[in-house]
Amino acid sequence: MMNIDNLKHIFEPQLLQEIQQFGIIQHFKEGDLIMDYGKYIRMMPIVLNGTIKVYRLDEEGREILLYYLSSSESCSMAYSCCIEAKKSEVKAIAEDDVELIAIPHIKLDEWLCKYSSWKNYIMRSFNERFIELLKSIESIAFHKLDDRLIEYLKDKQRITGSSVIKASHSLIADELATSRVVISRLLKQLENSKKIILYRNEIKLLPALDQ
Repeated sequence: MMNIDNLKHIFEPQLLQEIQQFGIIQHFKEGDLIMDYGKYIRMMPIVLNGTIKVYRLDEEGREILLYYLSSSESCSMAYSCCIEAKKSEVKAIAEDDVELIAIPHIKLDEWLCKYSSWKNYIMRSFNERFIELLKSIESIAFHKLDDRLIEYLKDKQRITGSSVIKASHSLIADELATSRVVISRLLKQLENSKKIILYRNEIKLLPALDQ
C-alpha cells in the first residue's frame, strides 16, 4: 500500500481511500522532466516527497521560473489542463528526487463535487499559485536583479533546508531570465561582501546574507 501519511491532515478518510485506489505513485530523479510544453496532461500530480520547479516560456521564448512545488502541494495549471483537456503551457522538472501521486483526470471533477476537502485543496492550490505568480511578476517588474538573486538563494535554502545551494551560474541565469555573466558578477559581489562562499556548482549561504 502506498504511503500517503503526509496527506492525512488535508483529506478525509474516504477520499484518502480513493486516492490510494486510483492514484498512481511515480518516481523521478533530479533533473527528470515531469511535464512538458505542448503535451496533453491526463493526471494531476500531488507531491509526496521532493521538490518540483515549474517554468513557462515568455513571448521571446525564454524560460521563466514560476514557482516550486513541495510536499503535499499540486500544480493548479496541471489541474486546469486536465479539466479542459488542453495542452500544457508549463514545464515541470524535478529539483531533486521526487515521489508523487498522479490523480487520473476522470476523478478530478468527481471529487470536486463529492468531497469538501478536495474542493478546499484545489481552491487553496489555485490561490497559492496565484500569489506566487504575483510575487514573480512584482519581482521582475519592480525589484533589482541583485535583490531577486538574494531572494532566489533564500528560497532555495528554504525549500531544501540546506545553506549549500547546488546550482550552476548558468542555471541561475536561466531561472532569473538573465545572462550567466551578470549572475557571476553579482555572485562575486556577494562573496566579496562575505555573504556567500562560491564553489564549483555550489553556493554556501552565510548568516550575513540575511542582514
